Amino acid sequence: MIERRESSLHELTTVLDYIRWGASRFSEVGLWYGHGTDNAWDEAVLLVTHALHLPPYSKPEILHARLTMEERRDVLTLLERRFNERAPAAYLTHEAHFCDMTFYVDERVLVPRSPIGEMIRHNFEPWLNVEPLAILDLCCGSGCIGIACAEAFPGARVDLSDISAGAIEVAQININRHDLNERVRAVQSDLFSGLKGFSYELIVCNPPYVDARDLAEMPDEYQAEPEIALGSGEDGLDFTRRLLLEAANHLQPEGLLVCEVGNSWEALEEAFPEVPFMWPEFEDGGHGVFVISREELLAYQAHFEKE
Repeated sequence: MIERRESSLHELTTVLDYIRWGASRFSEVGLWYGHGTDNAWDEAVLLVTHALHLPPYSKPEILHARLTMEERRDVLTLLERRFNERAPAAYLTHEAHFCDMTFYVDERVLVPRSPIGEMIRHNFEPWLNVEPLAILDLCCGSGCIGIACAEAFPGARVDLSDISAGAIEVAQININRHDLNERVRAVQSDLFSGLKGFSYELIVCNPPYVDARDLAEMPDEYQAEPEIALGSGEDGLDFTRRLLLEAANHLQPEGLLVCEVGNSWEALEEAFPEVPFMWPEFEDGGHGVFVISREELLAYQAHFEKE
């Protein structure tokens, strides 16, 4: 193994060599993607350019640049970690992109990838009828949704909350990174327990919603993410049921709840067939995000209490 590695270091000399080698090894071992890229080549580009401190979309001329031996070792080590550890690339680079912004991530939080980003870029139109003065990113993880909302609504105060102390630490890193301490705060809270007395025009939530079967069948790359942020009971809706029951108490008049439930959307419709959930369609891909107003939450409270 050591001899093979040394041979690779001497035979592979250019940026393109390492991208090709990485893509070949990734395909050979059958890696799984979905945390920023969707194929072996783009994954290799991301990791090679990161190791070389270059932007992923550098000028084509850079592909034929020869690497120093130290650079080759750095690149090869990162590529090897990807297929040996089966960890998402973002955990290896500690960087993820969301809403044209960069965020620090590690194993304490999910890698950002929510279709809610498309809604943020459109200021939640046409569903949000008021200019939000207070926004809550519930189950915030890295804080990417709430921080992107803070950028989209510069007049709003934003709370980032999560039950995980580790997630709150990562969210604070990102608040500092984007210089938003004056308007954004991170609060450890199990649902609304740490937010008593606070209400919002907009609550955005990407909670755990993976059902038991999907959780058990997830590829290694997804198993590397914190289980507390993924699984939510047999049908994936344990947390969402609690949210539907309590959210209205923390929404202002004309307030809006936006929540992602992914593949558990059918189970939600089956559990509450009378409730008029709105399901936005996404141009950039993705599904399973519902929108519901405070008035609708109150009108169907009896249905939520029955569950």
